[in-house]
This record gives sequence, C-alpha cells and structure tokens, in this order.
Amino acid sequence: MFTPHRKRLAVSTLLGAALLAVPVTAHATAAAPAAAPASAQVTAAAVGLDDPVKKDIAMQIVSSAENSSLNWKAQYKYIEDIDDGRGYTAGIIGFCSGTHDMLELVEYYTQIKPGNVLAKYLPALRKVDGSDSHAGLDPNFTKDWVKAASDSDFKKAQDHERDRVYFNPAVKQGKSDGVGVLGQFTYYDAIVMHGDGDDSTSFRNIRKRALSKAKPPAQGGNETTWLNAFLDARVWAMKQEEAHSDTSRVDTAQRVWVKKGNLNLNTPLDWKVYGDPFHIG
Repeated sequence: MFTPHRKRLAVSTLLGAALLAVPVTAHATAAAPAAAPASAQVTAAAVGLDDPVKKDIAMQIVSSAENSSLNWKAQYKYIEDIDDGRGYTAGIIGFCSGTHDMLELVEYYTQIKPGNVLAKYLPALRKVDGSDSHAGLDPNFTKDWVKAASDSDFKKAQDHERDRVYFNPAVKQGKSDGVGVLGQFTYYDAIVMHGDGDDSTSFRNIRKRALSKAKPPAQGGNETTWLNAFLDARVWAMKQEEAHSDTSRVDTAQRVWVKKGNLNLNTPLDWKVYGDPFHIG
C-alpha cells in the first residue's frame, strides 16, 4: 500500500517530467455525417480507466505524488523505509513489508519463477508482516530487490499484483457506481493510499462516508456532486494520519479536474502535488 510522497523524505528537491499521452479520436465518415458524432460520444463514454492510454495516465499521476516523477516505469526497483511504520516501501505501487501486499507479491513472484533472488526472504516477510521490523531482511534485501527488478518476470508480478489488489477493484467499483474515468481514478488513488480493509480510513469506508452525503450516478445522483462528496471523505481520511496529512494530491489535482468538468480525464492535464507542477500533453 502506498504512503504519501515517500521519496520526499529521502530527497530535498522534486523533479517534474513532461510526457505525452495521445488520446484516441473518432473520425466521421462521409456516408453518415449525422450519426458519427453520436457514435463518437458513445465510444468516448465507454472508455474506462482500464483503457491502456488512460491507465498509463493514471500511473503517471500517482507516480507524481509518490515518486515526484511521471516516469512510473522507473519505480520497479524503488525500495526504502520511509519511517511510516510500514517497514519497507517498494515498487510501482508502494508494496510494504508491513502491510501484507509485499508478502503476496513475493509469493506470487516465487510461484511463477521458483528460486528467484527474493524467494529466500519469504520466511522473514511472513514474520515481519504487520510490523515495521526488518528482522531477517537486512542487510541484503534492498540490494536483492533491485536485482529482481531487472527481471521481466518480477515486473510482470508487480503489474499483476497492482491490478489484482488495487487497480481492478477500483475500476470495477467505479463502473458499478456509474462514474467516468476521473471517478475511477479517484477510487484508484484512494485504494492505493488507504487499502481496502475494515478500518475507518479504508477505501470502502471512505466510500461509505461519502454515501451519507450524496449518491453516485448509478443510484440517481449527480456525478460531480458525488465526486466532491467522495473527495471530502478522502480528505477526512487522509487527515487522520500524519503521514497522509498533506492533501494536495486531492486539492490541487483531482479537485481541479472535477471543477473543470474533465470527467473523462482527457489530456492535456496540468496539476500540482506538494506545490510542484506537472503536465501531460
């Protein structure tokens, strides 16, 4: 599970990057000029965050907050303890040795590639799960993580676990609630940071808190009103923990797009995280 601005604790400056994301466009044909615009609108509405272009945009936005960079593909090798009580934080989605998802990742990696460089740490990962302990991991676990990150199978394992635990559940709930790409992204960013457990600040309980104030489109509510209620609940959850208390990833990013009515998360996108500007053209 991600924790906020994890590399800000290790570096004093932030790097922004500008990457290009090219949206798919629909073209009308001469044979049916009147029908084409409606068809294009239906196609656009049907696009979800699981569209490859949109998914890459989502990963860039999350990486801007978590890694101070849009280059999310450079994060497979990332690992450090940021002293947030979750042990080591690592990889493209901030898998933590203290929150079970790192253990599940290494178990899956070992399932598809027995004898990998991280397999020997499974007993230690099981023991430290739920704590911030490094017992049995130091001194070589971080070095071996970086080695594993050069293996395409480990990258595929990280992608698999990101999708299974975080991305797919967020998109599924978003589509069920009738929200568009931006709404699905707000869910994804929330579940990445807070997980989906039973505690009051988990994704499901953030959504439950929002339901006390508004209804999602699938229940007859207005999408913008619903997203603002969800983000209000998200900000409340973030402020319950000091490590999450900087809410700029909501205030100067997601709120901006909601206010502009960019419910399909179309490019170009401009936002700030912790005061630093980012752009996807």
